[in-house]
Amino acid sequence: MSIVGLISDTHGLIREEALHALRGSDLIIHAGDVGKPEIIEALRAIAPVVVVKGNIDRGAWAEALPATAVAEAGPAILYVLHDVHELDLDPVAAGFHVVVSGHSHQPGCTERSGILYINPGSAGPRRFRLPVTVARLDLRPVPWKIDFIDLLRAQIAI
Repeated sequence: MSIVGLISDTHGLIREEALHALRGSDLIIHAGDVGKPEIIEALRAIAPVVVVKGNIDRGAWAEALPATAVAEAGPAILYVLHDVHELDLDPVAAGFHVVVSGHSHQPGCTERSGILYINPGSAGPRRFRLPVTVARLDLRPVPWKIDFIDLLRAQIAI
């Protein structure tokens, strides 16, 4: 598993552009605020999916979603939660390499203490002037490569 597709905050909308951008992923991580179970099924048609519950995920289908998840992909162990401000563990001490979150709708990637913190942004309905994005984490090169794909415009890399 060398390519990890990252998506969050779909809020019930799965864009064809998002599905296209995530094709070729070995694993897809949805960092919450899914909105509808059909979104998970559409993503599963592309690759295995790890998904966590976001603050808008309600109903019987969402009850089964965990608040956090751990995923292994190639050389990386990823910790997934919806809101990074609710992170209640030390990723370094826990042995994680990457923390994936959503919630803010702002795509970004930072590194602290050797841990990559990635927010793929929001792939659902556009909010304010924020971009509509997904991300791809390529674990083949060193350092790992993260690409943010603006679904309404051209690809941007950070």
